[in-house]
Amino acid sequence: MRLKTFFIALGLSASLGNALAQEAGKLPDRIMLTWSADPTTTQSVSWRSDNRSGNVVGQVAEELSAPDLVTKAVTVTGTRLWLDREPGRADAYQRVTFTDLKPGTVYVYRVGDGENWSSWNQFRTADVAGDFSFIYLGDAQNDLRSLWSRSIRRAFQQAPNARFIMHGGDLINRSNTDNEWAEWFEGASFIHQMIPAVPTPGNHEYTRNEARDLVLDPHWKVQFNLPTNGPDGLKESVYYMDYQDLRVISLNSQMIMLDSISAEIQLNWLTDVLKSSKKKWNIVLMHHPVLSTAKSRDNTILRERFKPVFEQYGVDVVLQGHDHTYARGSIGKARPVYLLSVAGPKMYDSDSDRWMQVATSHTQLYQVIHITPKSLKLQAYKLNGELFDSFELKK
Repeated sequence: MRLKTFFIALGLSASLGNALAQEAGKLPDRIMLTWSADPTTTQSVSWRSDNRSGNVVGQVAEELSAPDLVTKAVTVTGTRLWLDREPGRADAYQRVTFTDLKPGTVYVYRVGDGENWSSWNQFRTADVAGDFSFIYLGDAQNDLRSLWSRSIRRAFQQAPNARFIMHGGDLINRSNTDNEWAEWFEGASFIHQMIPAVPTPGNHEYTRNEARDLVLDPHWKVQFNLPTNGPDGLKESVYYMDYQDLRVISLNSQMIMLDSISAEIQLNWLTDVLKSSKKKWNIVLMHHPVLSTAKSRDNTILRERFKPVFEQYGVDVVLQGHDHTYARGSIGKARPVYLLSVAGPKMYDSDSDRWMQVATSHTQLYQVIHITPKSLKLQAYKLNGELFDSFELKK
């Protein structure tokens, strides 16, 4: 109590307490499931800890509903990455990828340094084929602990068996702000320890360095172990992932909007990825919308250069954010369906209905997408669980 009273007297209690809360401890925190390879046979895990020994290990076992997990587990060695926080200080992030897993199987895992372990958590590998569902969340950005947390937790309650969660960029508000990432992880709670994330960056994940070059938040690479099948210089923000009969393609729309060379590189890469896709369903995930909900915004390069490629090569749905409203519609052709949404509390007005079949503003939503061999059904829910919008595509 004396220490607390001292800080209050200095007016430092809130800020110092928040800073102290973000320090890494011996036990793993910020545990994150992603995929860097085939979801049917692999699972990647990233985490943070004050790892002084340098040992990075994970243990995995098939879930047999018995407590003798350690005796069944296979131990896998991982790698350590450093996040420079300030001169003379860096945080240790670790990662491991479990391989040679069985498709359609529930596994248990834990991660640590061999002495300090996380709790045992579960994940499920992808099936070879069959039905599955996933969640889409638009911009989180602000008030992550207090207000966005409702969105991801209610989405999890709606679809607890979702195979992954897509995040449409602007996961935080200020690039390279560790306290905001701490809030993002706290808001998601244990969810991403069990359900992998499939994120794409937004403009708020970027800043400019002293040379005025655009720089992606360094937290991105250490927190998200993503496929490296994108173009050089854009790997892990531009990538594709195949999950059963779905190909998910992440584009870095911030670099498209502000760098003409990057836009051309991504356009050529996208064309090749769509041409080579043998999947029945193709979804593009990116932050900036092809068709804006605001008259003052016109993302010309996306509309004039990328939209024709989406239409030519059979993109079914384009999931977007940035405008902090909800909108759904298509232009000229039935596909792709363009959908943008917002999961966080920052809201804009929707002042144009030029293309929207369904629209609303000042409403936090989450989307659940269910895919079968013959159909794709998207349902958009308000945070009270009320169904707001839905559509279905069939093949």
